[in-house]
Parts: sequence; structure tokens; C-alpha cells
Amino acid sequence: VQAGMYRLWLVTTLLGISTAHRTVHNSIWIRGGSTASVEELYELSCEKVVREILQNSQDTIEAFAQEIERENCVADFGIKSGIVLDDALASFSNEAPSPGDDESHAAIFASKMKDLEKAIDSPLHVLFMKQLSLLRNKVLKLYKHDVKLTDSSDYAAIVAADHLFSKEAEASVRPASTWDFLSERTSLQSTLSDIAQSKKKIVDTRIKAAGRQRKALQMVQSHYNNIQQLQRIAYGQASPWNVGVAYRLPETNINLSFGRQGGRTNVQISCVPEDSSNLLGRDGFTGGVNPGNVGMTVNLAV
Repeated sequence: VQAGMYRLWLVTTLLGISTAHRTVHNSIWIRGGSTASVEELYELSCEKVVREILQNSQDTIEAFAQEIERENCVADFGIKSGIVLDDALASFSNEAPSPGDDESHAAIFASKMKDLEKAIDSPLHVLFMKQLSLLRNKVLKLYKHDVKLTDSSDYAAIVAADHLFSKEAEASVRPASTWDFLSERTSLQSTLSDIAQSKKKIVDTRIKAAGRQRKALQMVQSHYNNIQQLQRIAYGQASPWNVGVAYRLPETNINLSFGRQGGRTNVQISCVPEDSSNLLGRDGFTGGVNPGNVGMTVNLAV
């Protein structure tokens, strides 16, 4: 609702009142002015007061509209709206001519009072609906934020969001009015439930995917173990033992190594230069390690 919409509506209302004023005035002029009925003159006086009160209320209502158009909720909108209407009705009661004991005047007075109430309540109710929309968006944003940052259950988050909306919406309802927010609250609850269901589906999908991946890894590991077992059986080695022996010829760079692993025998002769052999003595590093300069490594594969 644009802030100018209220201005347009108010101008239309004033034009309607002015038109009624001209209609009554013309009828008086056609009949010569002095023949105007007392009821018509009384109605004109009441309409003049209504126009003045609407003009005075316009600034306050426009201020509400501008605040809401900036997507800011008006705090205690219900109470403030009630004050605007109560002040307008009180002003009409004080400024409009008293109907006295005249029943026709009393009927006109009550009719103009009712018209004034509708003229002020209508734009306020439009702003109320706009404020409910802002509250709905605010609550949805807070709900999505809280669900991401906290470990609370979706049900608890939905209850908290619904409570917040109801509290602030209730504060926006004008006292003694027919305003309500039942449909907006129901729509919000449905939206929150849909979001929670979508989140649950995503979480369930991730859990199932992780479970399938874990089973796949277990299957690969099982196949690998079976292949190793078959290899040991095929090569006649059911034992997990691996044996390796190395020997370095004294005062030489020649190294002999023998290994038995996975059912296969490996013999290797290599020349390993020792740049610092003069610092280690005549027999190099192997001197004095084991009798006969024999080195042995034993590996156990489990």
C-alpha cells in the first residue's frame, strides 16, 4: 500500500462529502434558501465537522503509512490506531452541534459518527494488513536464521516463531475492532511446516547418502582383504610373515639383500657408496653391529 493511496482515498472521501454538501446546498438554493429544512441545515453542519476532523487525522495516518512503506513495523500499532479513532470520535462529539431531543437530528448525528468511524478505520485497516505482511516476513527470516545457528528441534522453532507472530500481531489489532489475523497466522504456520519438511528431507537424503558411502567403503575393504587372502593362497603363502636379510661385504660398497614376501623371493645386489666411511672405521657402519656383518629385518603383516 503506497503512502499516497491513503491520500487519494481521503481526497475521494472528502470529495464525496463535498458533493453531498453541494447537493443539499443546491436543493436549498432551488427552493429559495429560506425554505431549507432544519434537518438539512443540521446535516450540513455535521458534514463540515467531519471534513475538518478527517483533515486533522490525515497527517497521523500518513506518518504510519510512510513508516510501514519503509518496511518498519509500527510499534503498538493497535493502540495508536485506537487513539486516532477515539480522538476523532471525541472531537466530533464535542464540535458537532448537539442533536438534543430531536430524533431526526439524533439519527443524522449517529449516521455521521458512523461514517467518520468508517472513514478513519478503513485506511488504518489497510495499514494493519500491510503490517501483518511485514511481521510474517520478519518471523520467517528469524526462523530460518535460528534453525541454522541452533540445535533446537524444528517443532520448538516453529512454536517460537508462531508465538512471536501472534504476540506482535495482537499488539497491532485496534481495540474494539473487527480486525483479526487468523488467516495470516494459518498461512504462516503452513509455510513454517513446509520449510521444516523440506529441511527434514534434505537431512534424510544426506544421511542415506552417507550410509551408502560407508557401505561401499566396507565392501571395497572386504574385497581387498579377500584378494589378499587369495593371493597368499595362490602363492602357497597362507602365513602373514615376511622375511628379509641384507649383507654388506667388508671394506666394499657391495650390498647383498634377500627377501621373501607375499610368496615371492627377491635377491638384490647393489653398490652403495659410503662418503663418510673413513669416519666409521675399517669396516664402515656395519662393523660391530652383528656377528659376520649380517643385518636382518622381519615384517609382520596383519
